[in-house]
Amino acid sequence: MTGHNPGRRGMRGTVPPMGLQPKVVALGGGHGLAASLTALRRLTPDLTAVVTVADDGGSSGRLRQELGILPPGDLRKALAALCGDDEWGRTWASVLQHRFTGGGELHGHAVGNLLIAALWEKLGDHVDALAWVGRLLGAHGRVLPMSTVPLEIEALVRGHDPARPQETTAVRGQAEVAVTPGHVQQVRLVPEEPPAAPEAVAAVRDADWVILGPGSWFTSVIPHLLVPTLAEVLSVTRARKVLALNLAAQPGETEGFSSERHLEVLAAHAPDLTVDAVLADPAWIGDRDTLEDAAKQLGGELVLASVAAADGTPRHDPELLAAAYDRIFRTHGRIGPWR
Repeated sequence: MTGHNPGRRGMRGTVPPMGLQPKVVALGGGHGLAASLTALRRLTPDLTAVVTVADDGGSSGRLRQELGILPPGDLRKALAALCGDDEWGRTWASVLQHRFTGGGELHGHAVGNLLIAALWEKLGDHVDALAWVGRLLGAHGRVLPMSTVPLEIEALVRGHDPARPQETTAVRGQAEVAVTPGHVQQVRLVPEEPPAAPEAVAAVRDADWVILGPGSWFTSVIPHLLVPTLAEVLSVTRARKVLALNLAAQPGETEGFSSERHLEVLAAHAPDLTVDAVLADPAWIGDRDTLEDAAKQLGGELVLASVAAADGTPRHDPELLAAAYDRIFRTHGRIGPWR
């Protein structure tokens, strides 16, 4: 939902003229989704984030356990990423992300988590409450939960016990899976076949573009493909789909994975998924031909673009990522008005 507040200045970046603005839906969670949203909000005001709801650590985990609610943390990060680059947006993003310190019960809680939880309790509607937060922040887009129930992630991990490197162990919980020793082989959601948020399904169905990734592969990216209704709509939507690769493997979760291995495990979890483009930074991949072949197996074209931050860390630069998305939209999309 696009907010308006008197005195706010426009965000940096060039937004295409009215009539040329695509409907974009970004799927994911955590810092990866936040990076994508920070880039995409420069390109279109018609932007929707569909966010995983399986976090069980930190402030989100505590609120989830105490109140029986969806974990708000990844939703909060998505809302903060949609705040503008003006004083209003920067201030509210900072407030939303602020964590209390001290020795009391509020220690470690993020302000945004408490705000979201309060509105859920007050309004009794996940989507409506998130829309109210978006209006308060002047968010350049809207945020939706992936599912209407809190989820758990369970992973099959080979070598979780270093003393038994060939043994496969079930590891439950997003926080545990994200840092597990050993090699993740497969993930599933608990409960299995959870209900998708109807608004999320409708957004994907009506989109011009769907962006999947970057982000924690097994705990933020793949879970969307394990919600049956979401997986089904992703296979039938008229939207074109972009898979944005991470800049580096994640310690614990995908340690030792090549870029093409990321695509292989995605296909194993969602064999019906096809994409139109796979976006990767040439400085952070291995063999280009092998990755290109892996992209073709998903039905997509490999698109190489420098999108990494200049400091050499495996972080996406928002403006470079925006430029890469913009080029894909213009060269792989429709010619002329979107509507």
